Amino acid sequence: MATMKIRVLVADDHALVRAGLVNLVGDFEGFEVVGDAADGREALALARRVSPDIVLLDVSMPGLNGIDACARLMQEAPGAKVVLLSMHASGEYVLPGLKAGARAYVIKDAAPEELEQALRLVARGGTYLSPQVTGHVVEQWRRGGAAEPAGPALTVRHREVLQLIAEGRSTREIAGRLHLSIKTVESHRAEIMRRLDIHDVAGLTRYAMRIGLVAPGN
Repeated sequence: MATMKIRVLVADDHALVRAGLVNLVGDFEGFEVVGDAADGREALALARRVSPDIVLLDVSMPGLNGIDACARLMQEAPGAKVVLLSMHASGEYVLPGLKAGARAYVIKDAAPEELEQALRLVARGGTYLSPQVTGHVVEQWRRGGAAEPAGPALTVRHREVLQLIAEGRSTREIAGRLHLSIKTVESHRAEIMRRLDIHDVAGLTRYAMRIGLVAPGN
């Protein structure tokens, strides 16, 4: 009787990177890629359909970043374990990812063998952090940054709206993407500004970059 393979869903907004990951993971013995997505929202919808064992998520994706997608996956596809993949090693990115429920955090310049090790550990119920990450995480904990890494409390919906604002989306575009009314989006924007005490889009964008919702230059 054939051994069941570990089913992986891959999500990355860069098409060439995504294709490379699909081929790489598909070549690992005992693994199969059951789908790939270009952003966090697409990954959520696909995960609900194909029920993967592991979701490999890029941290920095437009529309819905990997950290917030991870938090949503814990609610909407609780059987899936999340491995975050990122170019950022700092605690400001890693700690929110772990808090969201990720089982592993792998740096993008890792060797293929490291990614395979992380996936196998997670599949067995373990956890993994790239060596470059560990020191940053410990230092962040020492500074007390883990207590509230993202500043004033924002809901998941607030973070979604904030990310889209920082990406330069109009109120109408945000309403369409999130299936909300324009009035509701405007209400969320006002509440975000009130909670953060930031009252212009440039300030919101800088804040979103600082907490890792969007990458600088996006």
